Amino acid sequence: MTVNRVGLVVHGGRAEAVAAARAVREWCDEHAVGCTDIDVWREGARHSAREEVDAAGDPDLVVTLGGDGTFLRGARLAAENDAMVLGVDLGRVGFLTEVPATAVRAALDAVRERQITVESRMLLTLRASCRLEVPAQMEALLRYGRGPLLPPPRVRTDCRAGGDWGVALNVTALNDVVVEKLARDRQVSVGVYLAGRLLAAYSADALLVATPTGSTAYSFAAGGPVVSPRVEGLVFTPVAPHMVFNRSVVAAPDEPIALRVLERSGQAAVSIDGQLRGVLSPGDWIGVYAAPRRLRAVRLGPTDFYGRLRERMNLTDAPAALADGVAAPLWPVTTPPPDDLAHLAMPPAPDDAPWPS
Repeated sequence: MTVNRVGLVVHGGRAEAVAAARAVREWCDEHAVGCTDIDVWREGARHSAREEVDAAGDPDLVVTLGGDGTFLRGARLAAENDAMVLGVDLGRVGFLTEVPATAVRAALDAVRERQITVESRMLLTLRASCRLEVPAQMEALLRYGRGPLLPPPRVRTDCRAGGDWGVALNVTALNDVVVEKLARDRQVSVGVYLAGRLLAAYSADALLVATPTGSTAYSFAAGGPVVSPRVEGLVFTPVAPHMVFNRSVVAAPDEPIALRVLERSGQAAVSIDGQLRGVLSPGDWIGVYAAPRRLRAVRLGPTDFYGRLRERMNLTDAPAALADGVAAPLWPVTTPPPDDLAHLAMPPAPDDAPWPS
């Protein structure tokens, strides 16, 4: 895919991100590639993804300069326009970003020369019993110390209401969709349905549905499983449930997960990738589905997800496991797989990766 226009999403609060953005603009000038800043804060109001990519001239590549939060903003724009997204790591965790700021020009050269792979990541979409809206008084409260909220999701006009299926919302999530309590002294009561069948009625601080990509975000913090981003599935995780069954459930991509706020519950907030997007009242529901579109993430080499997991989560070895004083050796798979394993997708040898993880 030829890149004729780049959209920049920059964490303006980080000096190194601003400096890296200058390097991207210089590279674009040198190669006659259009470059437009996509700054969702500049005008004092947040816009829909479609409005933002239209203003940027429909970029072919979205470059994010910041941490995972900045990447999520860029991913939302890229998915809307079926563009590729390249994450430059300037954050604290960096599960989603790809390259350090010092390598941004080399990364752009690799994109231009097509020496990349494009990784397909699963996204989520929603249907709901009603439009999502944020009460005005709540928006004013949440804006204290923060920027303006994203607008409520629009209804997709190309989809029929579908009777029992509710209205289709024009929204995608890369990490997760969360239904959480509004009052600190009262949990939210929610009926959870998997593939159309009631799993259980939960009383909890929150309930979330994550993608495999989002399994290392809020779901992980709530005790959910770590799932390879290559897996296809929806990860349901309750947060502080007041019940014995507090485990996560991983559903297949064609098994939607519905969350219905029960009669005795208070109102519940709906957040999409960490952004408040609406409020549900008792009787309202949302259905979370695997989205038909995918995120196209630029990768410059093989993704060492598990090495990154060990590094970014600061995993340490059990003292009892190292009682003999010998550390666990590396297991580089450098030879071809034997005949009985030839059908497996074996990881590449570490020396073959052009970029360190």
